[in-house]
This record gives sequence, C-alpha cells and structure tokens, in this order.
Amino acid sequence: MSNREKLIILGTRVFAEEVADLVADCDEYELVAFGENWDRTRCGRPLLGLPVVWVDELAPLAATHVAVCAIGTTHRSALVRHVEAMAFRFATVRHPTARVSRTSTVGPGSILSAGVIVAAHSTIGEHVIVNRGSLVGHHTTIGDGVTISPGANIAGRITIGDGAYVGMGAIILDSLKIGRGSVIGAGSLVTRDVPDNVQVMGVPARITKEGVEGR
Repeated sequence: MSNREKLIILGTRVFAEEVADLVADCDEYELVAFGENWDRTRCGRPLLGLPVVWVDELAPLAATHVAVCAIGTTHRSALVRHVEAMAFRFATVRHPTARVSRTSTVGPGSILSAGVIVAAHSTIGEHVIVNRGSLVGHHTTIGDGVTISPGANIAGRITIGDGAYVGMGAIILDSLKIGRGSVIGAGSLVTRDVPDNVQVMGVPARITKEGVEGR
C-alpha cells in the first residue's frame, strides 16, 4: 500500500499539467484528481486520465486529500480561500532538483519547480510559485501568493510583498523591497525599491503603470 498523500491539483489549464509533471517526480504525493472553479463543462471529461471535480464538490475529500493550486497568476488567491474554507490541508510541491537551504523555509501550498535554488536564511510564504530555474538569494523574504517566473534572479536581503509577480528572467538587485501586488516585467533589472501595486519594466526598471494588483 502506498504511503503517499492523495493530491488534488486546483486548476485545469496548461500550468496544471506542468505541475502534474512535477508531482510525478515527487515521492510524497499521488495525484488523483484536478479541481475546476471556472468552467463546469471541463468536469465532463478527464485531464491526463484523471477526473476533474467541480470545486463545490471537493469538500468531502478534505479529510483524506491535500491540495495545491496550479494557477499561474497571483489571482489564484480566491480559489485558495474557497478551498481553504473546506478545511483542506495544502501540499508543498518541491521538485527533486530544487535545492532549498536547510536554514530556509517554504510555506504550504507553494510550488518549487525544477532547478530552483533557495539560498540560506530565506522565507518563502504560502501558495508561492517559484518556476523553473529561478534563483532566490540569502536572507530573502517572499510573501504569500507571489509568482516567480522562469529564470528570475532574486538577490540577497530582498523583501517581496504578498501577491507580487516577478516576470521571466527579471533580475532584482540586493537589499530591495518589492511592494505587494506589484508586477516586475519580464527581463527587467530592478535597481531600486518598488512601491505597492505598480508595474515596472525596463533596464533599469521604471514605473510604467499604477493601480495594478498582481497578474
């Protein structure tokens, strides 16, 4: 009999399929279903050979299954709250090739993809996505619901607020603060603090939009 925990992936789009691939390489979990909250017609057909369950029908599984949200945007928080209210526990999916310092912590519901490195004395919050090949420096704090896109390089002593989005290949230099809900454009070089709820882009990164709330 398997000792692996039964896992439900929340989401049914292409990123959910990528997370399913990560889970297949992990010994801790057995993927048994996907959860859908947007288009009920998707529940009429399997995904990767597994059932798709409408979100409101997941509650009876809370006592025996764990969940992880595989929606790539930071707006996944609404689905997380919905499922959390059902008393689900959340899995932490960490690919075997991801290296996390023993002095660092990763919160429940977070996903660390292949090739991720988290350096010493760093804290990654809950429901954070750290995508493939991303680097997180020492003494860095990443808030809840943050998305770190592939190949991003976050230096040491950084603080990233809840719900921020760091685009593909972005670089954030040492000792900076990135505000909650802010968006760092792909390929940007961040050389100064970023306020809450703004979009920055470019080399060096400059504010290009205000009043944003992640992406």
